[in-house]
Amino acid sequence: MLQTILAISGKPGLYKLVSRAKNSLIVEVLDDTHRRMPAFATDRITSLADIAMYTETDDVPLHKVLTSMKNLEEGKTSALDYKKASGDELREYFAKILPDFDRDRVHNSDIKKLIQWYNILISNGISDFDEEMTPTEGDNIDDRKE
Repeated sequence: MLQTILAISGKPGLYKLVSRAKNSLIVEVLDDTHRRMPAFATDRITSLADIAMYTETDDVPLHKVLTSMKNLEEGKTSALDYKKASGDELREYFAKILPDFDRDRVHNSDIKKLIQWYNILISNGISDFDEEMTPTEGDNIDDRKE
């Protein structure tokens, strides 16, 4: 599921991959408007499945962090108001989710973005973060082995 959810650098929120055009991707904003728009290669597009959080040992994939957050919040949106929380409150909250996170490389802005993304996903009914990857519309079926 996270393979088709995208973050676009310089644009707030998250986007769902809808289709592929010749020189762009067609994405839908994950908010109340559900606007569709093109996203170009110059936009620096990142799939949530490709993101990981720094820890003291190995990097932890984002889907594991989101699952841990979902378990902490019992499937509801975050109880912490990330816009008003202090840096210490953010780090204390994040330590409950990922106890061994790298305190030097994970910044407060990273934690805020994670909470914001989690809230967007939950409010849009996306809560199965460990779901198996399935081919999305537009994938080239000919590339798969028979």
